[in-house]
Amino acid sequence: MLKKYTPPATPNNPDPQPDIGTIWVEFNDDTSIGAEAMRKFAKFCSHEHYRTGMMILSGNVSSAAKKEIPKFAQWTSIEWFLEEDLLINITHHELVPRHVILSREEKMALLKRYRLKETQLPRILQRDPVAKYFGMRRGQVVKIIRNSETAGRYASYRLCV
Repeated sequence: MLKKYTPPATPNNPDPQPDIGTIWVEFNDDTSIGAEAMRKFAKFCSHEHYRTGMMILSGNVSSAAKKEIPKFAQWTSIEWFLEEDLLINITHHELVPRHVILSREEKMALLKRYRLKETQLPRILQRDPVAKYFGMRRGQVVKIIRNSETAGRYASYRLCV
């Protein structure tokens, strides 16, 4: 995991830190989450040095609360899920194909193999349910493996935006 989520070394950053770390998960019973509650949660996660903060909610998130999340992106990654969405594992549904997130090396090999630029890949939104389930970040590539009647198995690739 550390190798997969550590950016390559550059002259400016010879010893890069991994993009992953400790996670804080908090369950919230409130019927609605506002900007102040989200700001308080994000401040807690950043002050306690949690790399990711996950909030499991039984109610809705206001649009003002959603706007608070990017403000803390340089210190901590904040994710939120509705409790009802976590009752069933969506990746086990028969209509959802297998998704595999590629490492940086695999992504570069894919682009080199097909002589593509990153922008030429089809896209998957970061708020897509499966992308959100896997915690995909902007710039990551996912390999989607589907069953095909004619080819047996078919793989496609998507860039997270």
